[in-house]
Amino acid sequence: MNGLPGDSTDPASPAAAEDGARDASRAPALAGRRTRRRGSALTLAIYEATFEELATTGFEGLAFDKIAARAGTGKSALYRRWSTPAELVLAALADPVAGFGTPVIPDTGTLRGDLIATLGAFARVLDEPRGRALLPLLTRRARHPELFAQVQRLVTLPNQKILLSMLRVAVDRGETDPRCVTPRVASVGPRMIFAELMAKGTIPEEEVYAIVDEILLPLVAPQR
Repeated sequence: MNGLPGDSTDPASPAAAEDGARDASRAPALAGRRTRRRGSALTLAIYEATFEELATTGFEGLAFDKIAARAGTGKSALYRRWSTPAELVLAALADPVAGFGTPVIPDTGTLRGDLIATLGAFARVLDEPRGRALLPLLTRRARHPELFAQVQRLVTLPNQKILLSMLRVAVDRGETDPRCVTPRVASVGPRMIFAELMAKGTIPEEEVYAIVDEILLPLVAPQR
């Protein structure tokens, strides 16, 4: 099918001929680049490209051709495995390497140290492309409920469970009121980290300390 007159997509136009020659000259290099990665290496590149594109364009602008170009591969590599960009996003979120694996439970000896370690690690992840990619999903809950639910399952709930475990240990050390060992209290820290990310676009280390010292520790302190 011919493009518009004078458009570079018109195969008869000089610009199209020039583009074709340039593409032909680059074809061997592109082919080599596209076939260099296979299997898990290619999958990882696609997942990382998905997060970078999602963080840049939002979910509505997400498309296989953009992801493929960013990953340095062809669209066919994506279409063979995922039917839609949403399906690809779900796979990327669930991947233990590119996505969100199980958080590590710290053991610093104090509740303050454990909170700083856990929320600090959470904040650093959210400052990476995979973390910034969560914002379009969190702010479009009504339009993409399945993706939002996946973010809750893979990111929010694992951190909440770790914080609950930390609070139980802190009760045994006399650092925490037993009445504060609840899912609602455990969700305060991650929610505040998310709120900082959405408000400022980044989470400085001093903000993590402030959340722990000014809010979380007074909230769970034993009643004297």
